[in-house]
Amino acid sequence: MGFPMNQGLSPPDRVRAALSSAGVAVRIQEFATSTRTAQEAADSIGTRVGQIVKSLLFLAGDHPVLALVSGVNQLDLARLASLAGAPVRKPDANAVRDATGYAIGGVPPTGFPKPIRTFIDRDLVQYDLLWAAAGTPRHVFSIAPQDLVRVTAGTIVDLRR
Repeated sequence: MGFPMNQGLSPPDRVRAALSSAGVAVRIQEFATSTRTAQEAADSIGTRVGQIVKSLLFLAGDHPVLALVSGVNQLDLARLASLAGAPVRKPDANAVRDATGYAIGGVPPTGFPKPIRTFIDRDLVQYDLLWAAAGTPRHVFSIAPQDLVRVTAGTIVDLRR
């Protein structure tokens, strides 16, 4: 099920509402420094880069697919294409916003207008706690890996190059 974007809520509040509707209570944190990249997020939060969830949107044909990748890993695009069943390509910023409701650098793993097929990097489930974007390049939230899998309906796969 998708999450309506027209509620007049800020991006972090939309993320909080989507997670809450899935039964996950989170505390969204805002940082004065950027959390746009995995390294910036880890530095701001004070955690390991591997615990940062990179939300990477691609188009498989005309359909969006989301790869949730550990901050230390590079995505294997050929593997993602194989999993998605079609060649994948990077969308432009407008297509990312259209599919997710969020701007690049702040795309959360959930809370989209329509469900997006999601693949989760197997390396993320080794951690007790993960950190993901919460709608802007300065907002993040922590989440247990099992909750991330549940709220995204994602498939755990090998995604790293």
